[in-house]
Amino acid sequence: MTTATIINAPSLANCSFTELGQQVEELVQGGAHWFHIDIMDGHYVPNLCFPIRLVGELKKKYPAMVADVHLMVTDPMNYLPLLKQNNADWVSFHMDATSFSRRTLTTIQELGMKAGVVINPSQPVSIIEPIIRFLDYVVLMTVEPGYPGQKFMVDSLPRVSELAALRKEHSASFLISIDGGVDYPNAIECARRGAEVYVTGVFTVFQQPDGITEACKRFQKTMTKSLGG
Repeated sequence: MTTATIINAPSLANCSFTELGQQVEELVQGGAHWFHIDIMDGHYVPNLCFPIRLVGELKKKYPAMVADVHLMVTDPMNYLPLLKQNNADWVSFHMDATSFSRRTLTTIQELGMKAGVVINPSQPVSIIEPIIRFLDYVVLMTVEPGYPGQKFMVDSLPRVSELAALRKEHSASFLISIDGGVDYPNAIECARRGAEVYVTGVFTVFQQPDGITEACKRFQKTMTKSLGG
């Protein structure tokens, strides 16, 4: 992967639930690459979102789309067999939700899924060093987890650079995903600093005047152009 890689992973938590099916179709027509699917249990974060069954239904209808599942739950290990049954592709979890991050990562991979961890704004980027060789991707939270629509924390930018430097230092190949408040100025800057995956929401894809499909196309075109593509 290079810094010119741009993966649009719209967060389905930003969909209107009464129009979920239609808006998912619009994301696909717009060329989105991944579905970012939040699973919240009301304990790790004070919110509830999406049953695991949604993952399976999306994969059945859109098998070519990548189902990127973000577990905001306590005891993430308990969710893994059911995620496998529902054909999840990539699964990330918060390191402070378990005492066994390495075991959780290897279990995800043994089940045939890609594995990643999530770094909260209050955690140092270096927290991943003991498990860095087991990572397929790292999700850097650029807002506090749990609710869509928050503003990007600008002090996240040097953290992207730090994460990319850590990846280079260890000759690792994990993808860097940015989750929270993604708009054009910060997305472009994150791309220049080494990010590849963008969990897009209301500032770029949803609630745009020309609709979801055109907004997805514009995001890809703008980001690619900004990097000289």
